[in-house]
Amino acid sequence: MSMRVTFLGTGGAVPTTERGPSALLVNREGERLLFDCGEGTQRQMMRFGTGFTVSHLFVTHLHGDHVLGIPGLVQTWDFNDREEALAIHTPPGSKRHLRSLVEAGGYRPGFPVNIHEVKPGTVALSGDDYEVRTFETEHRNVRSMGYALLEDDRRGRFDRKRAEELGVPVGPAFGRLHEGEAVELDDGTVVRPEEVVGDPRPGRKLVYTGDTRPVDATVEAADEPDLLVHDATFASDRADRARGTGHSTGKEAADIAARAGAKHLALTHISSRYAGDASPIEREAQAAFDGEAFVPDDGQKFEVPYPDADRDGA
Repeated sequence: MSMRVTFLGTGGAVPTTERGPSALLVNREGERLLFDCGEGTQRQMMRFGTGFTVSHLFVTHLHGDHVLGIPGLVQTWDFNDREEALAIHTPPGSKRHLRSLVEAGGYRPGFPVNIHEVKPGTVALSGDDYEVRTFETEHRNVRSMGYALLEDDRRGRFDRKRAEELGVPVGPAFGRLHEGEAVELDDGTVVRPEEVVGDPRPGRKLVYTGDTRPVDATVEAADEPDLLVHDATFASDRADRARGTGHSTGKEAADIAARAGAKHLALTHISSRYAGDASPIEREAQAAFDGEAFVPDDGQKFEVPYPDADRDGA
């Protein structure tokens, strides 16, 4: 099962010709989840071929560079005769403002738009085999929170060789055992799932902070996330500016990633100050973090690996 992240907008509050405002799309086996929706997000979706079918939008906070793409995207969906409801998940106290944004200019979409205020530390969305949890972040003059997409454990690996040694015939019995059902053989012997199925294997973990200072809640959001997408607006020579505006430096993001045990770190919300060259942010993060740290370009895609992929595949 694939989990593909597309960085639709990796820039800071002021867009540049290379970087648009914040937006991140996650395609998890065909289900698309959108995190933040800065100005021009719908065009980025078209440009980078992500598809338009989004059922859930997760907003980190109400600053314009994270939400001003919502009216245009909603109206485009309406023009395309969308009927499916859209769920928008947002921090406490922001529902009224988001409703005004959805209905900008008196526009009323022809499909349901359900806005859910979600407290930090709770579950925003509970899927069939995953959930999206919230955690509190620290940004300037606004209530903000990040999101952690956490998959359920997967079934352990089926040991075909052991099953055949126990006399289990090749065929449907293999599947029943893998699903957790005991199988009785022709001679009356009962083979139990634990005899041929390994321990459960962890699912994938993706953490997205939005705009934030480095905070403990990000570390606690997921143990050893496979991908951490963290604010890295400035390099360390602008640490005072980062602190004053409620953002993080590349090194601060790397320190959080190291504490969380992240395997990959994507550095986003890059200030327009680095329009020509974001390498100072990337270099300082790489020096402070043993995993992979990178500044993604708009449109860049990243396949989130399973934790055990390096050892035995997905």
